Amino acid sequence: MPPEFVARCREQFPALRRLMHGREIVYFDGPAGTQVPQSVADAVSDYLLRHNANTHGAFATSRETDALMDDAHAAVADLLGANYSDLIAFGANMTSLTFALSRALARTWEPGDEVIVSHLDHDANFSPWVLAAQDAGAIVKEIGVNVEDCTLDMDDFRSKLSSKTKLVAVGCASNAVGSINPVAEITRLAHEVGALVFLDAVHYSPHAPIDVSDWGCDFLACSAYKFFGPHVGILYGKRMLMETLRPYKLRPAPENLPGRWMTGTQNFEGIAGVVAAIEYISQIAGGSGTRRDQLQASYAKIVAYEQTLSAQMLNGLAAIPEVKVYGITDTKRLGERLPTFSIRHQALPPKRLAQYLGEQGVFAWHGNYYALPLTEVLGLEPEGAVRLGMVHYNTPDEVTRVLDLLRELK
Repeated sequence: MPPEFVARCREQFPALRRLMHGREIVYFDGPAGTQVPQSVADAVSDYLLRHNANTHGAFATSRETDALMDDAHAAVADLLGANYSDLIAFGANMTSLTFALSRALARTWEPGDEVIVSHLDHDANFSPWVLAAQDAGAIVKEIGVNVEDCTLDMDDFRSKLSSKTKLVAVGCASNAVGSINPVAEITRLAHEVGALVFLDAVHYSPHAPIDVSDWGCDFLACSAYKFFGPHVGILYGKRMLMETLRPYKLRPAPENLPGRWMTGTQNFEGIAGVVAAIEYISQIAGGSGTRRDQLQASYAKIVAYEQTLSAQMLNGLAAIPEVKVYGITDTKRLGERLPTFSIRHQALPPKRLAQYLGEQGVFAWHGNYYALPLTEVLGLEPEGAVRLGMVHYNTPDEVTRVLDLLRELK
């Protein structure tokens, strides 16, 4: 049985009560987008039905939308550990915000400058920087991966840093295999040579606490639909950079923060859901203090619980000879990975395996999950693998159910 706090959490997610063949569905598709609690759907609906308006008008619903945006910037600042709410920008999604930032940064690069990306990343933290570098005549260097456990080759990273490095772009964790990157160390090393650091926290955000102040990164992006909210992108940046870089923007759009980075009319109803999602996370542990304190307490509980799921999954997969697991498999290293597992089974190719699981009420993704830099290195193209991704609303019983299905295949 799941711990009491997990049972309380599950009660808040209507999707978890959906049945298939008389049994509850197992949602192991969280890395592509988590389910949402009722409070998030209620917040979206309430905004649309009672407060729907654009901002900065001289009437009630517009003033209410202004207040919502203030609340949302403050809530996300608490989530990310940012000291100021005006350093938070919203957008359509992480990919769009990253492309916008990459164009602005590329204006500051010159031929011969260097940009470092990683083979462990989602392509949204790879291609935008490669394309921007090409436009500026900059040189792209790629951090290699330790293939045996799918971790970044830090020695390779150090060897690629130089006084010519202008930007280092890495993920906080791999959306394909769950490896957690040492982002504080990466940031420190990059800053020693005068480079900026962009972190992709999309996959990391539902699993562990983000602290941009402690990590020291210059930019960080994530997406609310990965941490139990709607489809809204989020960008954080240090004040000097957010104020001095020139974004591509419309002439009437504001020059002050955060408006100069928020292109077009925002998804206000979605942003209302973002606030509700952050409030949901903050209440998981039932802690006291500031919202940031409550979030930290909740994430501590999430990390501990998800590591028990990871240990159960790894031990179970290790007992199935037909299954190959990509990434960290040593249960003594649970602190270096998230509960995200890419596998292949000898009995079925990835797409057919995902279909087999789906027919049994287990929802999991197949392919490369846009982590193309990694699947190319691992030689998994064009079929990719099958990803089993868990979050805190998943249970040990669900892990057992999936392992039983994999064992039945011969």
